[in-house]
Amino acid sequence: MEMAQRHGIPSRLSEADLRDMQDNPPPWLVQSRANRTGKRPVWVHLTCAVCGYTEAVRPKKWWPEFSFVFCGTHRNSELPELFLGDVRSEYEGVGSRFVGVVDVRKD
Repeated sequence: MEMAQRHGIPSRLSEADLRDMQDNPPPWLVQSRANRTGKRPVWVHLTCAVCGYTEAVRPKKWWPEFSFVFCGTHRNSELPELFLGDVRSEYEGVGSRFVGVVDVRKD
């Protein structure tokens, strides 16, 4: 229920809406289900695209699919170049020291 409230899902869904969510779950629901399997926690290895520093962390549900991550202490001039026509978004607070980057093609 907490996750439903956090992601704006109404307290009542039609059967069709529920079926659609089960057939096409949002990324946060896929991750939540993966974490409920009773297996070891899901871990990812983050590696700085600039200096190569690495750490293993449990991914957060709000993380998008990052193009790359970098240590928050690096300057923007040290980052991989943005391709012409792409748009870059940055997400702070990834792991203990990283900034996550998502580069997407601008339509």
